[in-house]
Amino acid sequence: MPENPAIDNLLNETRRFPPSKDFAANANVTEEAYAEADADFEAFWAKQARRLTWETEPTQNLDWSNPPFAKWFADGKLNAAYNCVDRHVEAGKGDKVAYYFEGEPGDTRTITYADLKDEISRGANALIELGVKAGDTVAIYMPMIPETIFAMLSCARIGAIHTVVFGGFSADALSTRIQDCNAKVVVTADGGYRRGAPSALKPAVDKALESCPDVHTVLVVERTKQDTHMQDGRDKWWHDYVGKQSSEHTPEAFDAEHPLYVMYTSGTTGKPKGILHTTGGYLVGCAYTHWALFDLKADTDIFWTAADVGWVTGHSYIVYGPLANGTTSVMYEGTPETPHRGRWWEIVQKYKVTILYCAPTVIRTFMKWGEEVPARFDLTSLRLIGSVGEPINPEAWIWYRRVIGADRTPVVDTWWQTETGSSMIAPLPGVTAAKPGSAMRAIPGIFTDVVDDTGKSVPNGSGGYLVVTKPWPSMLRTVYGDDQRYVDTYWSRFKDVYFAGDGAKKDGDGDVWVLGRVDDVMNVSGHRMSTTEIESALVSHVKVAEAAVVGATDADTGQAIVAFVILRGELPEEEQGPELITELRNHVSTQIGPIAKPRQIMVVQELPKTRSGKIMRRLLRDIAEKREIGDVTTLADSTVMDLIQENLAKSTATDD
Repeated sequence: MPENPAIDNLLNETRRFPPSKDFAANANVTEEAYAEADADFEAFWAKQARRLTWETEPTQNLDWSNPPFAKWFADGKLNAAYNCVDRHVEAGKGDKVAYYFEGEPGDTRTITYADLKDEISRGANALIELGVKAGDTVAIYMPMIPETIFAMLSCARIGAIHTVVFGGFSADALSTRIQDCNAKVVVTADGGYRRGAPSALKPAVDKALESCPDVHTVLVVERTKQDTHMQDGRDKWWHDYVGKQSSEHTPEAFDAEHPLYVMYTSGTTGKPKGILHTTGGYLVGCAYTHWALFDLKADTDIFWTAADVGWVTGHSYIVYGPLANGTTSVMYEGTPETPHRGRWWEIVQKYKVTILYCAPTVIRTFMKWGEEVPARFDLTSLRLIGSVGEPINPEAWIWYRRVIGADRTPVVDTWWQTETGSSMIAPLPGVTAAKPGSAMRAIPGIFTDVVDDTGKSVPNGSGGYLVVTKPWPSMLRTVYGDDQRYVDTYWSRFKDVYFAGDGAKKDGDGDVWVLGRVDDVMNVSGHRMSTTEIESALVSHVKVAEAAVVGATDADTGQAIVAFVILRGELPEEEQGPELITELRNHVSTQIGPIAKPRQIMVVQELPKTRSGKIMRRLLRDIAEKREIGDVTTLADSTVMDLIQENLAKSTATDD
């Protein structure tokens, strides 16, 4: 028997939410899709590839002759930008809106597919004039504005690789990425708007390029009109240089395996990993999952992925998936609370958004602010809502469906990663009787399992490691410039299957519950417990909006559970004392069992999060173990750690 063969299965969820009869009757995908994909998954994906327009139709499906290096549709040729833009214009849909852009200050832009074609043609011509060729890399460091998308598609149009670096990253992080992918051109902006004020970006580029002598051109979009240093000979204003270019450009078709983009994701040690996605398979995965999982009706839906283009969610479901399907999308520049806490719902009401896709962390923030905020707006246009980025706890799922979805919309909770390219595990909205908090089962054409330490499939009701057992079209092809790191990181833990570090459990029906990173699993008195399930138990309490749990070294139990909670609404301070802490600890014990009772609970105003919304549990572990606080440069707000430390005096309550 291997040591610690699985992760303990703690919570049991019995609520079920089947689709309405009307929704099911009109759904894009039915139950038969699973059987079709199971019978011949390569033929299934070949069928999905026909969603795209190929200059040379592929005759090959999967080439797995050299695992783990996959090729999909390798003898086909296509152009990503043509598939996202030109073909819709040629089909007579040039006047259709591609994006409604909403700036944080309240400025708006409406961009049609014809506008988009002109803009990316100018961008392509500008890059060609700068000497950028197919296979070269362009770094993009931008706010959430349309020119970010223009730059990405301009690269794709000429076969250049884009690497979008999230605009919240530091100059050092930007420099590291530029050097790793050998970019010679950088696209940036003077700044963007965040929380009601202009936030400069160009100074970080200037600082980064002090150690990137090979960059010969910086294209700068004027967004905030801040005073901006422009280096003679290197820096060019986008509106001047790109604006003067011809709006005529004929895209070239490239091999399906031609690189499309590199996206960097942090490694546990060493430099960030450059995840390489190629063109054909990635586009197939994005187009299919966007159509299937969101039940897309391209002629009528208004789609809003409320994420940043700088993350993979933005690449796949703001840019490539929606555009490949000819969708109208909303793009918002700012934060949910600027200039007021109802800004998102104001946008839903204004544009009559029908599909909303966002992260659990922001849903929990809305819970904290109270349901009276969205109640002021008309959200009846919404017909489907989704979540992405981390496991969603059941009570946040229920709140999202009840308050935002009026207790009628399907909730599509998706599991996927930067590395997977597109969604992998999710309910089919017209088929699945969804369970709050569960990603349910692998979508048609995707094959996953939960295994123990030896790689053996665990029985229903057990937890372990989440793996993907067959190749899929949108999978990463390698770590850029480092094939061995690709093999070591994703394919060495279990033979011939993909494992990227997430734990999961199968419930009694075999449905999948993602439990977060295996790194965050705690070992308490020999029980391997997921932080996610304890956080879910805490958030199920009527007074808790959000929780983060970490394991801290304990002489008696090996690790002890330490929780940080944000309370719902405006709970009076006199009700936040030791009695509440005891109440919450006992609530966890009731929900899960005495073994899961936190040793310590701290009430805090905020949690340390990156700009993408991920909780930095590493910093919370520093507090729990009374260590010096580590690097906070990637936080959205570095002052949060000071606020948490100020709350330490309130964090009493040890074991009874």
